Amino acid sequence: QVDDHHTVEDIGIALGQAFQLALGDKRGIRRYASLCLPMDEALILCAVDVSGRGGYYGELDFPTEKIGTFDTQLVHEFMEAFAVNAKLTLHLRRLSGRNSHHIAEGAFKALGRALREAASVEEAFRDEIPSTKGML
Repeated sequence: QVDDHHTVEDIGIALGQAFQLALGDKRGIRRYASLCLPMDEALILCAVDVSGRGGYYGELDFPTEKIGTFDTQLVHEFMEAFAVNAKLTLHLRRLSGRNSHHIAEGAFKALGRALREAASVEEAFRDEIPSTKGML
């Protein structure tokens, strides 16, 4: 039996490590992506940089402490564990929203869409690593 905090954090770590390994040397990826995702009344800004340096910078500011029995602080714990272990810079902002469920759902969906774009390969740069240093 493991508490919710450590379960959520461990899932973030495992998924972050899997994402980082799946990208290999990151040759040809777009690297950067951002979007604003509407989820009913909530509007979430997500920006990612597959930089090789992990960091989470979020301001989701949930209006409630719980979504059912789920502690909203655990969204932060997941995002931080994921970003650090995926070795990417992640920014999330709640631009509007009153419903904690919609804010959390919007944050996860925005992250997924931003990651899909940032990890996609740009055909014109297929053989290049998107960094002036030649590595990420």
